[in-house]
Amino acid sequence: MRRGDLDPDPLRQFGRWLAEAEAAGVPAPETMTLATASSTGAPSARQVLLKGFDERGFVLYTGLDSRKARELRANPRAGLLFHWAALGRQVRVEGTAGETSRAEADAYFRTRPLGSRLSAAASRQSSAVGSRAELERAVEELRAAVAGGEVPLPAHWGGFRVAPTAYEFWEHGADRLHDRFRYRPEGDGWTIERLSP
Repeated sequence: MRRGDLDPDPLRQFGRWLAEAEAAGVPAPETMTLATASSTGAPSARQVLLKGFDERGFVLYTGLDSRKARELRANPRAGLLFHWAALGRQVRVEGTAGETSRAEADAYFRTRPLGSRLSAAASRQSSAVGSRAELERAVEELRAAVAGGEVPLPAHWGGFRVAPTAYEFWEHGADRLHDRFRYRPEGDGWTIERLSP
């Protein structure tokens, strides 16, 4: 990978690589690792799904009482990692997270299959639960309560958007001489620099 191969806009570069991963048949190319830290700096990471991206940032949805949501509220600095092993590529994004609007969360929630909406509404993500049967019972009780009607957006469910402050594009190289380029904001645009592998 050469500097000249990169788009001056990291968002367009990301979109290009994501599209190439999709075209190559990479399973679930929208999967990303989300790294957060507590207010005291204790880190945690998990894989989530990217549900949208634009000039405002990268969007994910979750239970608002979940560990990730609590940590993003206490310490909004976050890291995202997309890894497409079949292509020998990864993208790192660093940024600041904020909640999406309720209208955005509701619009996305309505696109989810019924089972997913019921599960999200019935579950208190990250909280201890007595058994799987307890979860299944909660879902079935909610299914009966809505009786085929609309499942409203739960108050305990919503989205976060990570607004990028830095990007890094990495491509595998022979003899571990990988190509790495970092984008950093500068003025109204981005500066690009090559990093040692």
